[in-house]
Amino acid sequence: MTTKTTLVTGFLGSGKTTTLLHLLAQKPAGERWAVLVNEFGEIGVDGALLADSGAVLKEIPGGCMCCVNGLPMQVGLNTLLQRNTPDRLLIEPTGLGHPKQILSLLTSPVYESWLSLRATLCLLDARQLGDARYSDNENFRDQLAAADVIIANKQDGYQPRDRLLLADWTARHAGGRQVIDAVQGRVPLALLDLSRMNTRALPDGAHHHGHAAPRAGLAALRLPGNTGWRRALNQGQGYHACGWIFDGATTFDTVGLLEWARLAPVERVKGVMRIPEGTLQVNRQGQDLRIETLPAPPPDSRIELIHPASADWNALQTSLLKIRLN
Repeated sequence: MTTKTTLVTGFLGSGKTTTLLHLLAQKPAGERWAVLVNEFGEIGVDGALLADSGAVLKEIPGGCMCCVNGLPMQVGLNTLLQRNTPDRLLIEPTGLGHPKQILSLLTSPVYESWLSLRATLCLLDARQLGDARYSDNENFRDQLAAADVIIANKQDGYQPRDRLLLADWTARHAGGRQVIDAVQGRVPLALLDLSRMNTRALPDGAHHHGHAAPRAGLAALRLPGNTGWRRALNQGQGYHACGWIFDGATTFDTVGLLEWARLAPVERVKGVMRIPEGTLQVNRQGQDLRIETLPAPPPDSRIELIHPASADWNALQTSLLKIRLN
């Protein structure tokens, strides 16, 4: 039996994780699903968001799945397939990743008897089409070029200009491929069974690998010993990331945390944090801030910032530490 496999791509802030959560909520009873998720930063916020989704989860933190000749992805992929034999596998690469190497690996002879690769889905926030920081980015363009289906997500935030840009992009670049409108990643489960149809050749691109900071900033997926918190840094592909993980005993002031996330002078903020009310999920792309509160507290708190340039991480850290309640 081969595992039905879908690659879900999209640039920073396009809504990949939210889309995965919506798809996982539609999982038929009795099926075994798995998710392989890769993040640019070291902290593993997406893993925290997907932890209670009902699927087996494997994380590859710290940059592109294809670094070191694809070894991190192959190890994670092999682990999921051999230990769990899932009926379906969803793969979410970093929003800064180039899709060609991933697709080449998934279609290689070594995985022919393991995987049944379906249509590649690419999330697009059409508001980014009018911003040269995105539209001129090679990975942004190549993710769209590699997709079989384009999901024009976050439609509830579009202005008339954004819809015109999307219509123009569709006319010039879609090439007959489906472009599906979506709000908050709500897409039909049937998308996962569409066949691959996009055969266009992709450029290799100038691939910039992520580089973790020195030892003090290495991957902080778990806290050793009695350490209450750690910071992790990463940079590459033209972006910088800084993230923090706090133990389960640490609680944050809700209003203070929201203000911190809203005012942080960075492009991307994503976190799963413990507050007195339970859990606060924060997701900010530019000035677009989305939050959700849940009654059950998370096992720990994780938050990640991503920006095209290095920010004053120490100042941001100082202000974050000040809004702890204990």
